[in-house]
Amino acid sequence: MRPFSGELIIFLLVSSSMMAIIYGYVCWKFVTHSRLSSSWRRVVWLVTMALFLLNPIGFISGFFFGRSSFPELLSWISYIGLGFMSLAAALLLIWDLVRLAAFFATRLRKTFRPPRFVRETSVESINRREFLLQSVNIGLIGAAALLGGYGFYEARRRPRVVPVEVPIRDLPPALAGFHIVQITDIHIGPTIKRGFLEAIVEGVNSLRPDIAAVTGDLADGTVEHLGYHVAPLRELHASSGVFFVTGNHEYYSGALEWMEEVSRLGLTILTNEHRLIRKAGSRLVLAGVPDYSAGRLVPSHRSDPHAALADAPEADVRILLAHQPRSIFAAAKAGYDLQISGHTHGGQYFPGNLLVALVQPFIAGLHLYKKTWIYVSRGTGYWGPPLRLGSPSEITSIRLVRA
Repeated sequence: MRPFSGELIIFLLVSSSMMAIIYGYVCWKFVTHSRLSSSWRRVVWLVTMALFLLNPIGFISGFFFGRSSFPELLSWISYIGLGFMSLAAALLLIWDLVRLAAFFATRLRKTFRPPRFVRETSVESINRREFLLQSVNIGLIGAAALLGGYGFYEARRRPRVVPVEVPIRDLPPALAGFHIVQITDIHIGPTIKRGFLEAIVEGVNSLRPDIAAVTGDLADGTVEHLGYHVAPLRELHASSGVFFVTGNHEYYSGALEWMEEVSRLGLTILTNEHRLIRKAGSRLVLAGVPDYSAGRLVPSHRSDPHAALADAPEADVRILLAHQPRSIFAAAKAGYDLQISGHTHGGQYFPGNLLVALVQPFIAGLHLYKKTWIYVSRGTGYWGPPLRLGSPSEITSIRLVRA
């Protein structure tokens, strides 16, 4: 077993604290207005606590039991539970905010227009209100279950091919239509296995790209436990090469070991470096950087888009592979024409899209920052709960076109 890194421990503590709040909030909302007896309320709290504890237990057991079915079963139960609970918490929170706004609106109305008489509150009206509140809470929890079922289907189906055209000024004819296929954020792990990746590789190869790019977060676990499931990458083909850059999750479970394994499978790893690609007399520089935060764990992997172009010749197009969109600021200063990123999952499901917007400049799609284009993929797999809502997974088919 590989010892837990400090970064991983902090990640586990923060994520567990957030999950505790989510699980506690949903259970409290369900129990508060229910007519359950005190004994049944305790049962509900105990079941909720057990479901919550399955998350860290399932994650940690993966380091001890590896590819056995025990941690996988725990992970499936815990991740499906987490997806349902987080959706339920979001819907219940929206409902509470609506009620809070209505409460303040009523208080303001009473302040400026005092009532002519005070209506006595009867026991019957209180019971009716409690019944309505409980009915709404149960309805919202039911809606979360239905949404979770659809989100599970969206997460587990084969990713769609998303075509993207990037206009490049003064693009030479030889590079017009140059084809890059990106896959990213696959997250091979407890619920995503070899078969899922085999379908992705088949989809990429069928597009016959000039370049295939894997932009990080390939796996959630060690090479020892997940190397078998990542092996289909060996079959990934592109006429001008298959390239890889690290994401933040590689550094949670042994980035150097994963880089060695990916290289053994035949992919070219770009760590603050570049490759020159020639086509009919035209030249394209493809550069890659480690994850934006990699330098905190491996100082020699400090992400540097400028250093990636060191000694690069003059080229018609400069493209950067960078896991996080936050690299765009340095990429624009370095003079890249296009940055290709992932990391955000497009938010994956509500309210993730709102949270991602707090830390990333772009969440999904094609954008222009100064003179540099950036494309942010919604991801090819998923992380954590097998759940996608409003952010479908994708294999991205990028073509350069003349502006």
